[in-house]
Amino acid sequence: MNELKKTTAFGGAAVVLVVLALLTAPRRAVPDAFFDVGETFFPEFTDPDTATTLEVVRFDEETAAAAIFRVTNRNGLWTIPTHHDYPADGKERLARTAAEVIAITKDDFRSDNVTDHEAFGVIDPLDQSVSTLRGRGRRVTFKGASEEVLGDLIIGNPVEGQPGLNFVRVPDQNRVYAARTNIDISTRFNDWIETNLLEVERDDVKHIALNEYQIDESTGGVRRRGEFIVDEVEEDIWTANDVPAGMEVDVVQINVLVGAMMGLEIVGVRPKPEGLSGNLRQAFEARTITNADLQTMQSRGFYPTQAGEMLSNEGELLVRTGEGVLYTLRFGEILFGSGNAVAIGDETSDDQEGGVGENRYVLITAEFDASALPEPPQPSNRDFENKAVGQWTDGDRQNKERADLHAQWQQRTETGQSRAAELATRFASWYYVISAASYDRVHKTREDLLKEIEEAPPAPTAPPA
Repeated sequence: MNELKKTTAFGGAAVVLVVLALLTAPRRAVPDAFFDVGETFFPEFTDPDTATTLEVVRFDEETAAAAIFRVTNRNGLWTIPTHHDYPADGKERLARTAAEVIAITKDDFRSDNVTDHEAFGVIDPLDQSVSTLRGRGRRVTFKGASEEVLGDLIIGNPVEGQPGLNFVRVPDQNRVYAARTNIDISTRFNDWIETNLLEVERDDVKHIALNEYQIDESTGGVRRRGEFIVDEVEEDIWTANDVPAGMEVDVVQINVLVGAMMGLEIVGVRPKPEGLSGNLRQAFEARTITNADLQTMQSRGFYPTQAGEMLSNEGELLVRTGEGVLYTLRFGEILFGSGNAVAIGDETSDDQEGGVGENRYVLITAEFDASALPEPPQPSNRDFENKAVGQWTDGDRQNKERADLHAQWQQRTETGQSRAAELATRFASWYYVISAASYDRVHKTREDLLKEIEEAPPAPTAPPA
């Protein structure tokens, strides 16, 4: 019995020891480094519509400089401050991009060691304390109306073997994550502006004129070829003023030209001096145009005259709509280059005489041309207004018809004048730079708009009886 008690005691002690061992054994802990995996980067940034500014910074290793793109809303007007405050069409794109950034989560923790930042490509492109040019990421910052930072990320290299994932870091933090960043953050100037700059549609165009001339820069003379004028007389039926025998207007090429105007590719802008944004004749009389202004214009291929006219290196394209809005595109000098050197210019880009990429300066104006909407006859009287319709005479009916037509003309005229004034204000402050491809599509000669008359096929002959 004593042996049994001893055995039982030893057994009980063993059980107690096992329990104690289980209670005191070290557990496998989740590393603190992974505590926030799965969370969003900016939990307080939930409404994309609160973002009013987007800034994207890229580092150019070739120039060893950061390239900054910024679009913002100031007092209800969207502009691109990094591109001379040019008007932007950015609300929808900004909100969409902000929503994509809000949704980014910390998919995986990778490192909190600052020495890994170069390999991951998450060095801040604005960090001047780091000497290396390699490993700098793209920094994306969203701000609210009071300039408060809503979100700020550095997006680095793609994660090898995991498509769609990039290394990501919050500035001023060492922690690097892998995150899915399938977001469309464009810094291309023409992705943020009105793509149909002229806001003209195919059916609007009723009149086209090619003012063909060239400036001889060595002598200052003008080589004129004349004006080739094309008008739509009926739907898709066009006539011209100077058509050689056997030729006719090529409607297909007219449509191609109008389509090119609708898709005019603006790759850059330059602000005009204040004196050049209004009436040239008044500017000359008031002497608000300086010699430096004139030299800049001439270097870009534009030559204002004392009479208040404007000549350009490669002639002009004039297009008029059915509302009487007359656009004039004046084609100037070639501008070589690409990227920001073309989009906004720098100290040397506008003076290059060769290089990669041929773009073209263009001046655009808009005005109302009253000749497009001739005034119809007014009613001789308005007696019909005081009569019942059943009491109208033939004269009353004619006067009512004239009154209706005149009211329609007046409405169209007011619409055209308002539209022309709005467009004139839009174009007044800018030199535009268009791509070479866009220039080739809109800069046409009369030969481009003509074709040989196609002979009608012979009428079928009756089969023999």
